[in-house]
Amino acid sequence: MFEKIVSFIKSLYPTENPVSLHAPRFSGNEKKYLIDCIDTTYVSYVGQYVSRFEDEIRQYTGADYAVAVSSGTAALHIALLLSGVSREDEVITQPLTFVATANAITYCGAYPIFVDVEQSTLGLDPGKLNSFLLTNGVLRSDGKCYNKITGRKIAACIPVHTLGHPVRIDEIIEICRKYQIPIVEDSAEAIGSFFNGQHVGTFGDFGIFSFNGNKPVTTGGGGMIITNDITHSEKARHLTTTAKQPHPWEFVHDHVGYNYRLPNINAAVGCAQMECFAAVLENKRDTAQMYNEFFKNIGIPFITETKHAKSNYWLNTIVLTDRKERDQFLDYATIRGIQARPVWTLMPSLPMYRHCQCEPIETSQWLEDRLVNIPSSVRM
Repeated sequence: MFEKIVSFIKSLYPTENPVSLHAPRFSGNEKKYLIDCIDTTYVSYVGQYVSRFEDEIRQYTGADYAVAVSSGTAALHIALLLSGVSREDEVITQPLTFVATANAITYCGAYPIFVDVEQSTLGLDPGKLNSFLLTNGVLRSDGKCYNKITGRKIAACIPVHTLGHPVRIDEIIEICRKYQIPIVEDSAEAIGSFFNGQHVGTFGDFGIFSFNGNKPVTTGGGGMIITNDITHSEKARHLTTTAKQPHPWEFVHDHVGYNYRLPNINAAVGCAQMECFAAVLENKRDTAQMYNEFFKNIGIPFITETKHAKSNYWLNTIVLTDRKERDQFLDYATIRGIQARPVWTLMPSLPMYRHCQCEPIETSQWLEDRLVNIPSSVRM
């Protein structure tokens, strides 16, 4: 069986050796725009490509405002701060995610609470979220939700559109609104993914994206905050530019700010990437369909988009029998030049998050033992 899988993957990427998990593709105006940055000397965060890239993401997603930053992690950090997360607060999120989700919470001095995911979407389970809040959440006279166990304020919720697959965000929104909990959508992996025809990241108070080198749209390194609130967008822009007050020559900073703005030279690559993005998405969905049919024929589950969801299929994922088979396949594939990877180690297993409140996470543990991400680059 392993031999069949490796042979099929190599047939999809015949010119690659080894076959990457998700390599960037530069087939448009990337070089042209980079040369323009160098020729004009606008290589830092001041330049036409930054504002252009923000505008293209805003228009593509349907968000009212977009603020470009240096990474998806930086975007999460700022979005949480502007949601009101502060020291000794708590933020609900999921155990099955990249470590940046939990790290951004910790940057605020807050504590993650881990609530399980559902097997179909790989994202936060609305039913388990509701059960957690019914048992542990209480609204106080200040209009905020508090944790009955710890006494801390539950200041936000971060559902993750895992591997590009949309969560049931409408149900999560409805639950959190009852408890006055702001929502920051971690859409780091989900540019080009939609739920009920609406782009992910636009449902909550904030959405964020990553444009790391392994994402469907890359700027080398970079991120974006999106919101429909003009005050939030203005504050995000101010905080990410060291909180500097506009002035012809004075250096006046009115807040503890962050040097998080995306350089023009990175944004230039993003602009070129967006020009080709429709073709990229079509290519990736075609690849996912081929994988789906292949694995169906050999009896291995393949993760597909759920009802009402349209996934960008950032990473294609299979479900093996158990951890032993998972590791056997990873070893077999690696030796033969196929870059396959397990899903992330669960957050509550990491030393810095073992002390955090964690609800029963049987589904996340089941998935951790079985999920394998396989090569998902755009086919040339």
